[in-house]
Amino acid sequence: MTDPDPGALVECRNLSFGYGARLILDDVSFTVPRGKVTALMGASGGGKTTVLRLIGGQVRPGRGELLFDGADIGRMDPAALYRARRRMGMLFQFGALFTDLSVFDNVAFPLREHTALPAALVRDIVLMKLNAVGLRGARNLMPSEISGGMARRVALARAISLDPELVMYDEPFAGLDPISLGTAAQLIRRLNDTLGITSIVVSHDLEDTFRIADQVIILANGKVAAQGTPDEVRASTDPLVHQFVNAEPEGPVHFHYPGPTVAEDFGTGYSE
Repeated sequence: MTDPDPGALVECRNLSFGYGARLILDDVSFTVPRGKVTALMGASGGGKTTVLRLIGGQVRPGRGELLFDGADIGRMDPAALYRARRRMGMLFQFGALFTDLSVFDNVAFPLREHTALPAALVRDIVLMKLNAVGLRGARNLMPSEISGGMARRVALARAISLDPELVMYDEPFAGLDPISLGTAAQLIRRLNDTLGITSIVVSHDLEDTFRIADQVIILANGKVAAQGTPDEVRASTDPLVHQFVNAEPEGPVHFHYPGPTVAEDFGTGYSE
């Protein structure tokens, strides 16, 4: 095995993964540089969220390696995996807040579960994290009393409560209005730079994701179709990348799922 890249926090090396006979990732390799925002993009079903699950050790690769700070996640025993997860934060799609806990208690939850800090220190940390996302004043509200955009920011405060080195975002902009979306995008960029963390953003929102990303990786057909800066990816001549970046309905990604022809299904009197 070659030595880990000291400039990368996450390295994916010739990794393959599938569910049963269905291959999702096929010999995929890429790096996530430390201290940068990496966008993971591509058509639905392309394996983006699967990559996050592999990094978190929820599933193990069939072949290849997935290194986190030089250590192979797939070879870790439960104790080592638990220690690695302590260094990661996760913002789930739509926030996934505990509905029966207040904003304060949602952010305090990881601190209470994973540390033995005194209550007074937990309080100070929670208020600092909420202040970082602009919601210190909402600490006593319940999730049902805040907007979707605010819920996403509370979830981000919870994700950074343990001061992780890596924060993973699964569709952080889904369902947000333009103001909340812009706020969330700027917050991801600002927290990444201010806290010195590394971020992986899974998103379909091209404009705002390209605006905050240092690196873009596009997955397609189980492979890395493009990897580079936003400008480099926009300039790609690959037909699939061009279709995705320009939101074109026709191209390598077809509207119809593969199947019998219309004539085969309905008779020779019909045509495509």
